[in-house]
Amino acid sequence: MLILVGSKNPVKIESVKDAFEKYFPNVEVQGVEVSSGVPDQPVNDDTFKGAQNRAEALFVINKANKLGAQYFVGIEGGIINISGKWFSCGCICILNDRGIAGFGTSSHFSLPDNIIDKLLQGIELGTVIDEITDQHNSKQKSGAIGHLTKDVIIRKDLYTQGIITALIPFLNPDLFN
Repeated sequence: MLILVGSKNPVKIESVKDAFEKYFPNVEVQGVEVSSGVPDQPVNDDTFKGAQNRAEALFVINKANKLGAQYFVGIEGGIINISGKWFSCGCICILNDRGIAGFGTSSHFSLPDNIIDKLLQGIELGTVIDEITDQHNSKQKSGAIGHLTKDVIIRKDLYTQGIITALIPFLNPDLFN
């Protein structure tokens, strides 16, 4: 089974592979760089829209190039305001080769106000965490969640959970048709 992911980020590719392998045999995952169509630091609905845009772009690429993929996964990390509080999370959109969609999210986690202020100015969370930790490219490693949980939870695990929730309609087609 070929699955396309709308990113070359190895964390996103590995999390898709981990999630799909829990349910399907012979999984091959390929990263394809596509535009999210939203700002680099998505806020609120743009987080879901970015994931959906990535999955839809992959669907079109697959059809145009006859790649034979069965699933297309868009993952977008962003911040969402719920009840006046800001949370970081990953939003996931999965399309299958018939155009049916499933959506999911990772766990949501709080960020301190000084980080939220920078994100609302359009600075990407990965950049802010790199500055705080004096790392480079933390979003391709354990990410903000890794830093904040002392690596008890890492970005790959966070996204794997969200991908599994986005697979629910495909795992239970009798309930969703």
